[in-house]
Amino acid sequence: MNKTDPIEARERFESDVLSVMGRPGFRYFAALGFCAFLVTLGFGLWGWQIFRGVGVAGISHPVGWGVYITNFVFWVGIAHSGTLISAVLFLFRAKFRTSFNRAAEAMTVFALMVAGLFPLIHLGRVWIFYYLLPYPNQRLLWPNFRSPLIWDVFAVTTYMIVSLVFFYVGMIPDLAVARRRLKGFASRIFAILSLGWNGSLGQWRHYNKLYIFLAAFATPLVASVHSIVSWDFAVSIVPGWHTTIFAPYFVAGAILSGTAMVITLVWPMQRILKLENYITTDHFEAIAKILLLTSLIVSYSYIVETGFAFYGEHPFEAEQFRYRSFGDYAVLYWVMIFCNSLLPLTLFVRRLRRSLPYLFVLSLLVNVGMWIERFVIIVNSLARDYDPYAWGTYTPSPVEIGITLMSFGLFFLLYLIFLKVLPILSITELKEHHG
Repeated sequence: MNKTDPIEARERFESDVLSVMGRPGFRYFAALGFCAFLVTLGFGLWGWQIFRGVGVAGISHPVGWGVYITNFVFWVGIAHSGTLISAVLFLFRAKFRTSFNRAAEAMTVFALMVAGLFPLIHLGRVWIFYYLLPYPNQRLLWPNFRSPLIWDVFAVTTYMIVSLVFFYVGMIPDLAVARRRLKGFASRIFAILSLGWNGSLGQWRHYNKLYIFLAAFATPLVASVHSIVSWDFAVSIVPGWHTTIFAPYFVAGAILSGTAMVITLVWPMQRILKLENYITTDHFEAIAKILLLTSLIVSYSYIVETGFAFYGEHPFEAEQFRYRSFGDYAVLYWVMIFCNSLLPLTLFVRRLRRSLPYLFVLSLLVNVGMWIERFVIIVNSLARDYDPYAWGTYTPSPVEIGITLMSFGLFFLLYLIFLKVLPILSITELKEHHG
């Protein structure tokens, strides 16, 4: 082999990844503009809600939690697969991780930013959100630590800090590459962000120790954070919520939805940015297996929680699950079963696992199913409680629908900006695995 081959390969990796950060084209600006429109529309509707009051939303007695809390649980779930793919697969030394880890880590951060908005939107009087923060104050008041809202503040804040640190530390060697390869103002910015990285043996030794520690530290958060979110429901006595299966059930659902979102993000990125050499069909097949595994776990959870309701001879629990299957929201329930349990079974067929357009469509449908799952869990239980006198139904208002669209617009807007300002693949890990 020619002695210059490793150098040529290194140069090729760096130029291919950094070329994505070049001047964007018309399609990029069109997508960016559409996302910005959704964000503007959503924030305008939120401003209208602040001005008129929460009454413009569809939530009322008996359904006090609606689309806003559904969106919160959904986006926190989306964030979890970033940690799974990046941290857990790093600890297990899974090589296909290098194709997805940077996109998954960015997805985690952006999804948490979006999720953090919804408790504030749901508050109504958002200007007093600081009541949620435990700080010494002249009122001599502390938050009610028995409130699930406070648990969410701590869980999401902790997860956001750890995810940001893990995301940033993983990029430091690549930021130094960008500092060396780019010119002008961008080079100066990356010089600051790379923290003086020069790739010495001592720096790599300390970096590897830190990265392993952060991966091991972040891994338990996959289970703990979404378990806390599930306890928002499980600690209540509402039929359909009061069950001990919710923590592992929610964690599996979070990983399922997050893995589907990674496929949704990465396949168009691979096609449009011509990254087929670095994100291959084999890589997509590997992540499709994770999708299939978590779908099986979620499907098992559906069976178990239904079995709990009827085997336990609890009439209110049994009525709740009968209502889910045949009541006012029965169509949504069966769409959820189809998208989350039945469709992923097709991934047992190797040809379908390796069909990237099919995986992309499947990932979209799984995310639809996972959003519906959160809606079904929240709304069904509140709509059909213990007392028939308090029964009622819930329909999202146009304000809630617009704010929901805003959340997706904001998420994809942040991701599109990320594609042009930071390396989208780990250059150093590509060199390690391909060099």
